[in-house]
Amino acid sequence: PDKVVAETKKIPLKITKEEAGKRADLRGKTIITIDGADAKDLDDAVSVEKLPDGNYLLGVHIADVSHYVTESSHIDKEALKRGTSVYLIDQVIPMLPKILSNVICSLNPMTDRLTLSIDMEIDGRGKVVNHKIYESIIRSKARMVYGDVSDILEHKSAELIEKYRDIYPDLLLMDELAKILRNAREQ
Repeated sequence: PDKVVAETKKIPLKITKEEAGKRADLRGKTIITIDGADAKDLDDAVSVEKLPDGNYLLGVHIADVSHYVTESSHIDKEALKRGTSVYLIDQVIPMLPKILSNVICSLNPMTDRLTLSIDMEIDGRGKVVNHKIYESIIRSKARMVYGDVSDILEHKSAELIEKYRDIYPDLLLMDELAKILRNAREQ
Protein backbone atom coordinates (compact mmCIF):
# COMPACT_ATOMS: atom_id res chain seq x y z
CA PRO A 1 0.00 0.00 0.00
CA ASP A 2 1.00 3.63 -0.64
CA LYS A 3 1.28 4.43 3.08
CA VAL A 4 3.72 1.55 3.57
CA VAL A 5 5.79 2.65 0.58
CA ALA A 6 5.89 6.24 1.88
CA GLU A 7 6.91 5.10 5.36
CA THR A 8 9.57 2.81 3.93
CA LYS A 9 11.17 5.67 2.00
CA LYS A 10 11.82 7.48 5.32
CA ILE A 11 13.94 4.64 6.71
CA PRO A 12 17.64 5.54 6.61
CA LEU A 13 19.86 3.22 4.59
CA LYS A 14 22.90 3.87 6.79
CA ILE A 15 23.39 3.18 10.49
CA THR A 16 24.10 6.34 12.46
CA LYS A 17 27.17 6.56 14.68
CA GLU A 18 24.81 7.39 17.54
CA GLU A 19 22.85 4.15 17.10
CA ALA A 20 26.01 2.08 16.64
CA GLY A 21 27.39 3.58 19.85
CA LYS A 22 24.38 2.36 21.86
CA ARG A 23 25.00 -1.28 20.95
CA ALA A 24 27.58 -3.95 21.64
CA ASP A 25 30.06 -3.78 18.76
CA LEU A 26 30.62 -7.31 17.41
CA ARG A 27 32.04 -6.27 14.04
CA GLY A 28 35.43 -7.77 14.92
CA LYS A 29 33.99 -11.26 15.55
CA THR A 30 33.77 -14.00 12.96
CA ILE A 31 30.04 -14.10 12.34
CA ILE A 32 28.56 -15.89 9.33
CA THR A 33 25.17 -16.51 7.75
CA ILE A 34 24.20 -19.97 6.53
CA ASP A 35 21.15 -20.11 4.26
CA GLY A 36 19.79 -21.71 1.12
CA ALA A 37 21.53 -20.77 -2.12
CA ASP A 38 18.60 -18.67 -3.32
CA ALA A 39 17.89 -16.85 -0.04
CA LYS A 40 17.81 -13.07 -0.29
CA ASP A 41 16.73 -12.16 3.23
CA LEU A 42 19.65 -13.23 5.40
CA ASP A 43 18.05 -12.62 8.78
CA ASP A 44 20.19 -14.69 11.15
CA ALA A 45 23.87 -15.35 11.67
CA VAL A 46 26.04 -17.38 14.04
CA SER A 47 29.40 -17.24 15.74
CA VAL A 48 31.24 -19.63 18.04
CA GLU A 49 34.32 -19.35 20.23
CA LYS A 50 36.10 -21.71 22.59
CA LEU A 51 36.48 -20.13 26.03
CA PRO A 52 39.60 -20.53 28.20
CA ASP A 53 37.74 -22.93 30.53
CA GLY A 54 36.85 -25.22 27.60
CA ASN A 55 33.26 -24.09 27.29
CA TYR A 56 31.85 -22.73 24.03
CA LEU A 57 30.38 -19.29 23.42
CA LEU A 58 27.66 -19.65 20.79
CA GLY A 59 26.33 -16.38 19.39
CA VAL A 60 23.06 -16.16 17.47
CA HIS A 61 22.47 -12.80 15.81
CA ILE A 62 19.04 -11.88 14.42
CA ALA A 63 18.34 -8.87 12.20
CA ASP A 64 16.83 -6.14 14.38
CA VAL A 65 13.73 -5.42 12.31
CA SER A 66 12.07 -3.82 15.35
CA HIS A 67 14.55 -0.94 15.13
CA TYR A 68 13.12 -0.02 11.72
CA VAL A 69 9.50 -1.15 12.05
CA THR A 70 7.86 0.52 15.00
CA GLU A 71 4.74 -0.86 16.63
CA SER A 72 1.47 0.30 15.02
CA SER A 73 3.28 1.89 12.06
CA HIS A 74 1.83 1.32 8.58
CA ILE A 75 4.60 -1.21 7.87
CA ASP A 76 3.83 -3.03 11.13
CA LYS A 77 0.10 -3.18 10.42
CA GLU A 78 0.64 -4.48 6.88
CA ALA A 79 3.15 -7.10 8.12
CA LEU A 80 0.61 -8.19 10.75
CA LYS A 81 -2.03 -8.64 8.04
CA ARG A 82 0.34 -10.74 5.93
CA GLY A 83 1.60 -12.77 8.89
CA THR A 84 4.59 -14.22 7.04
CA SER A 85 6.45 -14.14 3.76
CA VAL A 86 5.03 -16.62 1.24
CA TYR A 87 7.56 -18.62 -0.75
CA LEU A 88 6.30 -19.91 -4.08
CA ILE A 89 8.26 -21.87 -6.67
CA ASP A 90 9.36 -18.83 -8.65
CA GLN A 91 8.62 -15.85 -6.42
CA VAL A 92 8.32 -14.55 -2.88
CA ILE A 93 5.47 -12.44 -1.56
CA PRO A 94 7.27 -10.68 1.29
CA MET A 95 5.79 -9.81 4.66
CA LEU A 96 7.96 -6.68 4.74
CA PRO A 97 8.93 -4.32 1.92
CA LYS A 98 11.85 -5.78 -0.04
CA ILE A 99 14.11 -2.83 0.81
CA LEU A 100 13.81 -3.90 4.46
CA SER A 101 13.92 -7.68 4.12
CA ASN A 102 16.50 -7.93 1.34
CA VAL A 103 18.66 -4.86 1.97
CA ILE A 104 18.47 -2.86 5.23
CA CYS A 105 17.81 -5.84 7.51
CA SER A 106 19.61 -8.50 5.48
CA LEU A 107 22.86 -9.57 7.13
CA ASN A 108 24.90 -9.31 3.94
CA PRO A 109 28.63 -9.96 4.25
CA MET A 110 31.02 -7.12 5.03
CA THR A 111 28.11 -4.76 5.76
CA ASP A 112 27.29 -3.27 9.16
CA ARG A 113 23.88 -4.38 10.41
CA LEU A 114 21.82 -3.87 13.56
CA THR A 115 21.01 -7.12 15.34
CA LEU A 116 19.60 -8.64 18.48
CA SER A 117 22.12 -11.14 19.81
CA ILE A 118 22.12 -13.94 22.31
CA ASP A 119 25.34 -15.38 23.63
CA MET A 120 25.02 -18.85 25.12
CA GLU A 121 27.84 -20.38 27.12
CA ILE A 122 27.65 -24.13 26.59
CA ASP A 123 29.68 -26.72 28.46
CA GLY A 124 31.23 -29.91 27.05
CA ARG A 125 28.05 -31.87 27.83
CA GLY A 126 25.88 -29.50 25.78
CA LYS A 127 24.30 -27.71 28.72
CA VAL A 128 23.71 -23.95 28.50
CA VAL A 129 25.34 -22.64 31.67
CA ASN A 130 24.92 -18.92 31.00
CA HIS A 131 23.31 -16.61 28.48
CA LYS A 132 22.95 -12.94 27.62
CA ILE A 133 20.55 -11.16 25.24
CA TYR A 134 21.45 -7.71 23.94
CA GLU A 135 21.33 -5.23 21.05
CA SER A 136 24.37 -5.35 18.82
CA ILE A 137 25.95 -4.30 15.56
CA ILE A 138 27.65 -6.94 13.41
CA ARG A 139 29.51 -7.28 10.13
CA SER A 140 29.07 -10.80 8.76
CA LYS A 141 32.31 -12.23 7.42
CA ALA A 142 30.73 -14.65 4.94
CA ARG A 143 27.48 -15.71 3.33
CA MET A 144 27.55 -19.50 3.43
CA VAL A 145 25.11 -21.90 1.82
CA TYR A 146 24.09 -25.26 3.30
CA GLY A 147 25.58 -27.30 0.48
CA ASP A 148 29.01 -25.68 0.79
CA VAL A 149 29.06 -26.10 4.56
CA SER A 150 28.13 -29.77 4.11
CA ASP A 151 30.82 -30.24 1.47
CA ILE A 152 33.42 -28.64 3.75
CA LEU A 153 32.52 -30.54 6.92
CA GLU A 154 31.39 -33.91 5.57
CA HIS A 155 33.34 -34.25 2.33
CA LYS A 156 36.43 -32.13 3.16
CA SER A 157 36.24 -30.29 -0.17
CA ALA A 158 39.75 -28.89 -0.65
CA GLU A 159 38.46 -26.23 -3.05
CA LEU A 160 35.87 -24.93 -0.59
CA ILE A 161 38.21 -25.18 2.39
CA GLU A 162 40.64 -22.98 0.48
CA LYS A 163 37.88 -20.57 -0.59
CA TYR A 164 36.73 -20.18 3.02
CA ARG A 165 40.13 -20.59 4.69
CA ASP A 166 39.59 -17.48 6.85
CA ILE A 167 36.52 -18.98 8.50
CA TYR A 168 37.36 -22.69 8.18
CA PRO A 169 38.53 -22.99 11.82
CA ASP A 170 35.22 -21.43 12.93
CA LEU A 171 33.25 -23.92 10.82
CA LEU A 172 35.17 -26.79 12.44
CA LEU A 173 34.39 -25.37 15.89
CA MET A 174 30.71 -25.01 14.96
CA ASP A 175 30.70 -28.64 13.83
CA GLU A 176 32.33 -29.71 17.10
CA LEU A 177 29.68 -27.87 19.12
CA ALA A 178 26.87 -29.18 16.89
CA LYS A 179 27.98 -32.76 17.61
CA ILE A 180 27.99 -32.07 21.36
CA LEU A 181 24.50 -30.53 21.17
CA ARG A 182 23.20 -33.40 19.01
CA ASN A 183 24.60 -35.95 21.47
CA ALA A 184 23.03 -34.10 24.43
CA ARG A 185 19.67 -34.04 22.63
CA GLU A 186 19.89 -37.79 21.93
CA GLN A 187 20.78 -38.49 25.57
